[in-house]
Amino acid sequence: MTAETSQTLDRGLRVLKLLADTDHGLTVTELSTKLGVNRTVVYRLLATLEQHALIRRDLGGRARVGLGVLRLGRQVHPLVREAALPALRSLAEDIGATAHLTLVDGTEALAVAVVEPTWTDYHVAYRAGFRHPLDRGAAGRAILSARQSPSADPGYTLTHGELEAGASGAAAPLVGVTGVEGSVGVVMLMDSVPERVGPRVVEAAREVAEALR
Repeated sequence: MTAETSQTLDRGLRVLKLLADTDHGLTVTELSTKLGVNRTVVYRLLATLEQHALIRRDLGGRARVGLGVLRLGRQVHPLVREAALPALRSLAEDIGATAHLTLVDGTEALAVAVVEPTWTDYHVAYRAGFRHPLDRGAAGRAILSARQSPSADPGYTLTHGELEAGASGAAAPLVGVTGVEGSVGVVMLMDSVPERVGPRVVEAAREVAEALR
């Protein structure tokens, strides 16, 4: 902590991060131990966060992330989309295919930004807001590959016909962006993805990750 920071706010944010990392919630005692503060401090933090709907407590007294966090989260997508657009435009124009940024939304992959090339005669119509299971399509599979090997260079993922007949996809996960789990990719009307596309998608994913850091 420095003179410019608030200890109470810091503790409140740490509570939210701890609760976000568990599916079953935490008790006051567990939070007290993890934060290294007494139970009275934890009670006050939880009461304040609960007042703003950022946490909720179940009948057993375990604290969990509240629905108020969702309202804050809705504002994240526009910021992420804006930061990613330059790299996506460059990717779409370079490859001549529809480029997209996809983020994890629960158990699904959600396209939050899409850029179509301006010079091609035809390309895949892919819209922001499109959802699909994480285990189908290059975008979701790239995210899962990063989960399985978080410390390794995940490279890129190629798929064909998993989301749309006749379409192939290439995607690379975002790496090193705290609080954001996603991928950058392209989708094209081809039976296979040209060799140069995979490395180019990895480069675009790195550019987006740098813009979000």
